[in-house]
Amino acid sequence: PAHGAMQRAMERLDPELLLLAYRSGIFPMADARDDPEVFWVEPKMRGILPLDGFRCSHSLARALRRGRFGVTCNTAFDQVLDACAAPRPDPEGAEDGDTWISEKIAASYRQLHSLGHAHSIECWQSGPNGQRLLVGGLYGVGFDRVFCGESMFSRATDASKVALAWLVCAL
Repeated sequence: PAHGAMQRAMERLDPELLLLAYRSGIFPMADARDDPEVFWVEPKMRGILPLDGFRCSHSLARALRRGRFGVTCNTAFDQVLDACAAPRPDPEGAEDGDTWISEKIAASYRQLHSLGHAHSIECWQSGPNGQRLLVGGLYGVGFDRVFCGESMFSRATDASKVALAWLVCAL
């Protein structure tokens, strides 16, 4: 049992190290889902969304008014993370199996979520049998007065944009 716990601990990044990296403007990436190695990225330029200057397009405002999606926060973190890490279809219809969110990185974000430092916004729609379907969302890491958006996905038009708009309102 102790060996299993030690193995799982080695399969993710130390949460304190990960938060220190974020505070320093650095984040982890991998080359593929099954890549055990992690490399650290320190971009020279960062995209910043000024919360008081967020521009909501007419089409996004229309989508928000119509209420096409039920929106929740932190109710399906694992599902959002898995959807963000899933292969994306390329324009020719083939799937691209690469993702920067390796199993090790995903386990690290799950641990940050359990510690209250990683969060998700989820967009839901009703399926044909009335079941609730996750159709879009985003996740990221929050600390101090900063939220670093990591990834988003959309299975329905405007779902990830609606998640972003709700995130801006929440922040």
